[in-house]
Amino acid sequence: MQQVDLFTQVIVPVIGGLGIFMLGLEFMSNGIQSLAVNKMRALLARIAGTPAKGVLAGTFITGVIQSSTAMTVMVVGLVNAGVVGLRPAIAVIMGANIGTTLGNGLIALPLGPLGLLLAGIFALIHIFAKTDRIKNIALACMGFALIFYGLNLMTGGLRPLRSMPEVMSVISSLRADTYLNLIYCVLIAAGITAMIHSSSATIGIVMGLGAAGILDWKTAVAFSLGADLGTTITSWMASLNLSKNAKRAAYAHISFNIIGVMVTVPLFFVSMDVLTWAMQWFGGDPGVPVVVNGKETFPLVPVAVGVYSTFFNIFNTLLLYPFVGVFERVLMKVGASSLDDVEDYAQPRFLTGEAARDPATALPAIRREIGRYLEAALLLLDIARGKPDAPDKIEEHYAAMDVLNREIRSYTAGLFKADLPYARADLVASLIEEEDFTASLGETLHQIARRVERQPFGPAGRALVDRMIGDVADAMRAVVPIDQASPPVAADAASRLPAVAEMRAQALRLGADLPWEERGAILALLGSAERAYFLIERLDAERQSVSREIAASSEAPREVGGLGPVPAPI
Repeated sequence: MQQVDLFTQVIVPVIGGLGIFMLGLEFMSNGIQSLAVNKMRALLARIAGTPAKGVLAGTFITGVIQSSTAMTVMVVGLVNAGVVGLRPAIAVIMGANIGTTLGNGLIALPLGPLGLLLAGIFALIHIFAKTDRIKNIALACMGFALIFYGLNLMTGGLRPLRSMPEVMSVISSLRADTYLNLIYCVLIAAGITAMIHSSSATIGIVMGLGAAGILDWKTAVAFSLGADLGTTITSWMASLNLSKNAKRAAYAHISFNIIGVMVTVPLFFVSMDVLTWAMQWFGGDPGVPVVVNGKETFPLVPVAVGVYSTFFNIFNTLLLYPFVGVFERVLMKVGASSLDDVEDYAQPRFLTGEAARDPATALPAIRREIGRYLEAALLLLDIARGKPDAPDKIEEHYAAMDVLNREIRSYTAGLFKADLPYARADLVASLIEEEDFTASLGETLHQIARRVERQPFGPAGRALVDRMIGDVADAMRAVVPIDQASPPVAADAASRLPAVAEMRAQALRLGADLPWEERGAILALLGSAERAYFLIERLDAERQSVSREIAASSEAPREVGGLGPVPAPI
């Protein structure tokens, strides 16, 4: 009978409650990120130019998207792309630690069983909603409600453990009443958080244990300190296979929290006295039980944990903010080998920051970004040739290129102004056409790489494929790099078509030496190569149609529209 009670009254609600709690976190994070993460990333890239702005941006954006994991990945990606410098990135991470504590405060709200009702309502809205916007809002609200319901289930399931002496004897050893026991509790919580990759989930479990009276409230607070330490594993994982500075940003997060815990642990018992005094503003002593339906509960323990977690991160930021420059200098001396540097083509490098915001440099910035897109497209041919240093996944690489192309187009279209003179408008329009041909070329090279990846070739077929890829790569030298004065090869397609016809005839003559599926794939690849040649020729012609020399003029420039000084000939 005791076994049945243990299963139905403890295991089921605790495991079920934990699962619902973490599912709620996932739903809330996904819903909010679908609504706002792109805007938040653009906002971060625009305003995080100094450490002070970085702290504010990190606090605000993490508070909105409610995911320190997403924020960490975002920061590491922006640093990897060179959009955000290392120093402001360190400050953003400091702010993110404050922003994520807002979620801990929300978890502490005493909504309880109402969470299931609200989750059901928003689930129905999500199912029957007609637009993605309403669906995402409902998903976020449903996740928000499930957090409270899951926490309520965990609290109810943990409460019976108080009547089991064998359990309480184990729990009683986890009591932060001495410095040694405090460190022990912090390390256990850090290990749990590192394993489940969610400080919010760890804090939710701790709040449930504390509210049920299983954990002493000060011990529960100590566990929340360990959760802040364990969450640094996220930034380390996000930085794998990225650039030196991206890894340094992750190391900043790790060292920031480690130093904060090392400083806070000696002050823990003093801070508990301060927290006891502060809790009078939040309802009283968290160690005093409240009897509900004849059972003791400690509803103020989650509040105390949330208040302390917020206090810890704000204190940590205030303490270490003056040393952002020191962090940067130290971290610049460490990091991965340059062989590990990987370009993030999803992030514009030149369309953000002070240089691109200066109207006089906007158009050159666009050209450099188009050049980056073409360099990324060339990597698709490296993938097709099986080069060891090529990107691992074609679809992920092409998706990053697509994001970059959309960013370039949006930025360029935004340069049109009502009072823009015809000559400058003609140049902007020509750049938009160049972007279109560039995107079509990238799509064609993607088709080549994808077809080569999907179709295995024998020796005869592979020889033809390698020759075709080599010819396309050679033709690309006419347009890459973008700033070459005299390309080493001509861009005209007509001179390359005889080689295409020769390879087509060779594929047909091979007969039984070339299986039919390989022959079909090669003929399709030759068609893609032909399209690539015509796009290269058209791209080069577009560049010649309107001068790209923005500032080269012997005459005095004049101020035009919103694009700054314009040379008289243009």
